[in-house]
Amino acid sequence: MRQTTNREIESVLCLDGAQRFSHFVKRVADDETAWGLWQDGWALMANDDGMQVFPLWPAREYAELHRTGDWSVYEARPIPLAELLDELLPKLAERGALPGVFPTPNGKGVTPRAEELSRALRDELQKYEA
Repeated sequence: MRQTTNREIESVLCLDGAQRFSHFVKRVADDETAWGLWQDGWALMANDDGMQVFPLWPAREYAELHRTGDWSVYEARPIPLAELLDELLPKLAERGALPGVFPTPNGKGVTPRAEELSRALRDELQKYEA
């Protein structure tokens, strides 16, 4: 896994939701790792409709930016891509929860259905096999 520079962080955080989603998919496929926040369980949030959202980031540095307030006791923890695709996303779909792709400190993440995120990641991985 490569280190994310401050310059990259600043640039990526300025992207709109669709661009951050695309960055997330490419980076997670590349590193084969997503990141969440953990403290006796994964950090969860809710969308405007009250649906449970599981926030995910493409690198440790982005997850660390969210370790404030109620989440200050959480630690950034890697989620291997295989676990994300084979366990976590199916569980979210089963529970009616959404993945929160790349929330920023100043805004909300993109909340596709779990199946949509899984498809986007698998499509990106196909490019690596070609």
